Amino acid sequence: VKRRPESIPDFVPVRKRSTPMNPANMIPKTRTVTAVSQRPYRDRVIHLLALKNYKKPELLARLQKDGVNQKDKNSLGMILQQVANLNPKDNTFSLKDYLFKEIQKDWPGYSEIDKQSLELILSR
Repeated sequence: VKRRPESIPDFVPVRKRSTPMNPANMIPKTRTVTAVSQRPYRDRVIHLLALKNYKKPELLARLQKDGVNQKDKNSLGMILQQVANLNPKDNTFSLKDYLFKEIQKDWPGYSEIDKQSLELILSR
């Protein structure tokens, strides 16, 4: 009686094809309403620029972290014209001097480190 030859196992593991992951899908879709996201968009821009100079994409990314709707996102350029000066050397925006009077030291979006930095900035 002849036996059938046993199949020889392939030593190369079979690669599973995975679908590429979109990082945007990894962010939870549920939006939590924060104290900062309830504030006017202009005020949010002012309070971020009070801490440091931002390039427009950096500022937009920071604002999106707190939640921003499309209408506000589209109006960022107009708001920056009103509240910020553009430094042409490095394309950063800085807060106009007269607006530092409007800064709230207890802004809900500020961490303790941000509050300390703001104290130093305002003392100048």
